[in-house]
Amino acid sequence: MGMKLGIVGTGMIVRDLMQTLHKVRLEQLAIWGRDQAKTAQFAAEQGILQVFSDYAAMLNSDLDTIYIALPNHLHFSFAKQALEAGKNVIMEKPITSNTDEFNQLRQLAQTQGVILIEAVTVHYLPAYLAIREKVAELGEIKIVSLNYSQYSSRYDRFKAGETLPVFDPQKSGGALMDLNVYNVHFAVGLFGKPQSCTYAANIQRGIDTSGILLLDYPQFKAVCIGAKDCAAPVMLSIQGDKGNITVPMPANAMNRFTYTPNQGEAQHFEFGDVHRMLPEFERFVDIVDRKDFAQAEKMLDISAAVSEVIEQARKGAGIRFAGE
Repeated sequence: MGMKLGIVGTGMIVRDLMQTLHKVRLEQLAIWGRDQAKTAQFAAEQGILQVFSDYAAMLNSDLDTIYIALPNHLHFSFAKQALEAGKNVIMEKPITSNTDEFNQLRQLAQTQGVILIEAVTVHYLPAYLAIREKVAELGEIKIVSLNYSQYSSRYDRFKAGETLPVFDPQKSGGALMDLNVYNVHFAVGLFGKPQSCTYAANIQRGIDTSGILLLDYPQFKAVCIGAKDCAAPVMLSIQGDKGNITVPMPANAMNRFTYTPNQGEAQHFEFGDVHRMLPEFERFVDIVDRKDFAQAEKMLDISAAVSEVIEQARKGAGIRFAGE
């Protein structure tokens, strides 16, 4: 069996997904977007035959799963409607604007007996799964340093006075929600939820354009750097008293890493050039197909921890979203 998938949105992430979605077991594919003309044009370009002009009509169709890839502040309302309609929901990261919204959706999914899962490529990448096995060889972890800094194509417009969704506190934007969220998922997926966190953010017009998030674990410290107002070589490292692991690329797209023991030669691991969104969507099809609620809940536990960390960090830095 294949998934009957409805895509909500036509942004960059959907364009990216379309490069690899043909490799996923789909029985049906449809799309809806907020701009009908743009959606129709996108569907024609991508060969998507079923185009909905109305979101309610999409939810009344025989599609079984809705993939939501809208701006952050719209995630909750669109997911809530889909879950109420009895659809499984794959939510693009970050899953919701805050933990209250997350808890409501999780409860609703349980009540409705459907799958809710966050689309975070990190957890499904072969390189990350291999690091999970390898990390035990590092001995006692001491320092984790994760830097995802990327000068935003929209930052110049922001500096000129324009407010775009990614830099808008009313639309749940900011560097923490957009880029640093991957670093937090990387850390929480490996080590669980930290006991506390502190966010030192560069704030302009009420939003973090960059920042340094310190995660405090009982035995070690992790620093997560996310920036949209400046750039640097991306580097992730895990340092233990017996060796280290380094990744020369963002957590959400990694396909190689190096393990260097204190004594001995460095070992390089490479996993080919698989599209970063393919492993997660193959897994989502499997989870929905087998109604694997146990796996979905396991992934939601990670999402819950990340959501709590990000909200605590954000509010601690004085960043408030709409309605807060």
